[in-house]
Amino acid sequence: MSIDIQRLRERFPTLKHQAYLASGSYGLLSTDVKEAFEEYLACRLEKGADWGGWVGRSELVRERIAELLNATSDEMAVTTSASAGINAIASALDFTGSRNKVVVSNFEFPTSGHIWHAQERIGARVEHVPESVDGYIPLEHFERAIDERTRLVAISHVCYRNGAKLDVAEIVRMARRKGALVMLDCFQSVGAVQIDVKALDVDFAVGGMLKYLLGTAGIGFLYVRKELVQELTPTASGWFAQADVNAMHIFANNPSPTARRFQAGTPPVPTCYAAAAGLGIILELGVNRIERHVRELTGRCMERLLEAGYALATPSEDTRRGPMVAIRSTNDAELTARLAERNVVTSCRDGNIRAMFHIYNDESDAQALIDALAANRTLVRSRH
Repeated sequence: MSIDIQRLRERFPTLKHQAYLASGSYGLLSTDVKEAFEEYLACRLEKGADWGGWVGRSELVRERIAELLNATSDEMAVTTSASAGINAIASALDFTGSRNKVVVSNFEFPTSGHIWHAQERIGARVEHVPESVDGYIPLEHFERAIDERTRLVAISHVCYRNGAKLDVAEIVRMARRKGALVMLDCFQSVGAVQIDVKALDVDFAVGGMLKYLLGTAGIGFLYVRKELVQELTPTASGWFAQADVNAMHIFANNPSPTARRFQAGTPPVPTCYAAAAGLGIILELGVNRIERHVRELTGRCMERLLEAGYALATPSEDTRRGPMVAIRSTNDAELTARLAERNVVTSCRDGNIRAMFHIYNDESDAQALIDALAANRTLVRSRH
């Protein structure tokens, strides 16, 4: 059954006055999430505190993100950000032996590079995997970097700068042959692209709820493959990482037997309400249908942009791109501002305008983007 996009758009009131194409920066606020925030505030006014209900809401987030990723809730930790999840894993890894290398793709969001380079003071050696001249990272570059000294390979599913999507399954197979672990950052894809952590065979996955998962900032997730959960003990910890949260025992660290051991302090209560509601929308619609809609819409948009003579940074092949269309600009900040004046909301990175589509976008949004670019053609790079 197809999704009634026009009816769905009514749940995102901002679309009445904007062509919103910035979901990879911050997903649109839905009436569902607004009502979830209001539910939290009503609870505060009525009860003051409802710790049992609040912890239950955090557990609901664990269950829903586990369902989305084809994991179990015991393999999921609710974090305050993707950075918190990466840091928790980094704190659990040993870099003192000969297997001390971290292979980091050049498609990573800066926080990933920052965290892995921060481990250099405790023995880690970081090696970056560069792009080719076309801006993509070919598999052979990973093949050269991953060796018997590699502890972990850090990769982003979709690059935040240009929308390019990596062949995760093949990179994982390379890492397995060398005995290395793999961490997948899926912040720029989860919710708009199908992600099955079991099929991909990744060891860890991180992301957040504020983009395509339609929640809000201040909450993220960490997936840890069940075979690794009890093998790794993070030094970054807290009371909600303990086996018994209510033990109030200060004389030892007794981490949870589940991935909750990678959590820390008090859950981000208000954002759990928003995240649960956003995840509810994604699960209701079905990520397979969302991915198909976004792929077809972005594909048609890219064809029209190329016909207009614009230079694109996003690969044209479906297998190599996510929900973003990156358009090369002569002045990306100025062009972003010009588009916003025409109520076309995008964002920019690395000399590119980023138009990031989601399930609530339709042909009218793509047309608004094309019209706004045509009105500012001097700020768009030509294919030729």
